[in-house]
Amino acid sequence: MSQYGKFGPLVGAIDEGTSSARFIIFKVNSCEVVATHQKEIEQHFPQEGWVEQDACAILNVVITCINKAVEQLVSLGGSPRDIIAIGVTNQRETTIVWDKYTGKPLHNAIVWLDMRTSSTIDKLLDLVPNKTRNKNYLKPLCGLPMSPYFSAVKLRWLADNVDTVKQALKNGSCCFGTVDTWIIWNLTGGVNGGKHITDVTNASRTMLMNIETLNWDPLLLKFFEVPKSVLPQIKSSSEIYGYVFDGPLRSIPISGCLGDQQAALVGQLCLQKGQAKATYGTGCFVLYNTGDVRVNSTKGLLTTVAYQLGGNNPPCYALEGSVAVAGAALGWLRDNIGMLDNAKQSQDIAERATENGSVVFVPAFSGLYAPYWRQDARGVICGISEDTNSNHIVKATLEAVCFQVRDILDAMNEDCGIPLQLIKVDGGMTSNALLMQLQADLIGINIIKAGFTESTALGAALVAYWGLDQTTQVSSIDIKNGVIYSPSISDDERDMRYKQWKMAVERSLGWVQN
Repeated sequence: MSQYGKFGPLVGAIDEGTSSARFIIFKVNSCEVVATHQKEIEQHFPQEGWVEQDACAILNVVITCINKAVEQLVSLGGSPRDIIAIGVTNQRETTIVWDKYTGKPLHNAIVWLDMRTSSTIDKLLDLVPNKTRNKNYLKPLCGLPMSPYFSAVKLRWLADNVDTVKQALKNGSCCFGTVDTWIIWNLTGGVNGGKHITDVTNASRTMLMNIETLNWDPLLLKFFEVPKSVLPQIKSSSEIYGYVFDGPLRSIPISGCLGDQQAALVGQLCLQKGQAKATYGTGCFVLYNTGDVRVNSTKGLLTTVAYQLGGNNPPCYALEGSVAVAGAALGWLRDNIGMLDNAKQSQDIAERATENGSVVFVPAFSGLYAPYWRQDARGVICGISEDTNSNHIVKATLEAVCFQVRDILDAMNEDCGIPLQLIKVDGGMTSNALLMQLQADLIGINIIKAGFTESTALGAALVAYWGLDQTTQVSSIDIKNGVIYSPSISDDERDMRYKQWKMAVERSLGWVQN
């Protein structure tokens, strides 16, 4: 340890999310944050339901965060040479295509929650044998239903609709990747020998990887008409992929990569079969660790890779349920309706809601995700009376997040046959104590809020350290728990309120006609 500075050996984590990116530098031995920098990433909305980002802006924000965090480290008496490894975690499914000879993007990144590919899904469903239009036709191979959510569908749309992408595919200059691939390719040199790789967790979200073999599947590639030459090499979540090409972290290995939700699972140390976490951000994502067993859900959940600690080790799998609109609903109340000045106000306003009247809000702005997978759903507010005011609407918005999580947990319990006893939670919305209490009330089990606020970045740091030194026991790291929220309402009240939610969901369906 004497070869390192005042903080000892350090690990850096790139945490690139939907709305911002961060670079966080951790102490190896205690997981304490030494330095950090965060910067927002702009989103673009060319049409209704379309969400894009500038891929170069994503990269520039990441580089800025690295440089600023390293400057902070130096100002505190540390050195960038003390950083022994770097991990990457990223918004998943967001799709980027670029020219491998120039390094320039061929189109804006299509963000995971973009819904433009609904028509592409319809065309693909017509290819299903016997014209059954079965959305689960490919699920035995990739673990995923056919949905606009996943990267292969976005890539298919780009190939069908963007001339520069068509031409690059034709002449062999096209590279495809999710955000992790784009970042790693550029940081390891880009056109100067950059590593075109992804990890198993991100690859498992494309609809192109075989969930059992962990390789690009020939049948899936043929179905989506994707040439294998455009795809990155699939690696485990923990191994040295390459070295930083330039800048203050030059020659430092990049040795860990996880999709953001899997990174949160690792960062929460949900490393045993039967453990689960929920991350509350723009959306909400629930992952249930199923160990070495691939559970094929019959309840609308996704089978995904949780992590793979080294190429010689077997993967760990998870069931996942995704809520499209969580924190985004508070943003809608703020930006579109004017009920909030900022999301932090939601707790105070919701606490002022009187108990008379039961307002239920289903924020299906662009359809419902798990376990419904209904693109035709749209938002509805039910139960409005003459006593209803903005306080009730804000509280119903918080409850909507909780009800959607219950939908997912109920499906997980049915698929796995073992009801959860507790769930670990993290993400920005967990600072809302009312939301956390509502969540415990509406699912009827204890909620354990992470005592450490940077679970996603920590997960990336842990797998990066493990990728560098595979004798490290990741599960032995002691991360203290935070606040525990316990249910405070009766089973009868809980069931009555959930019944109202299901009634409101039923009313949200079928609003968009094909």
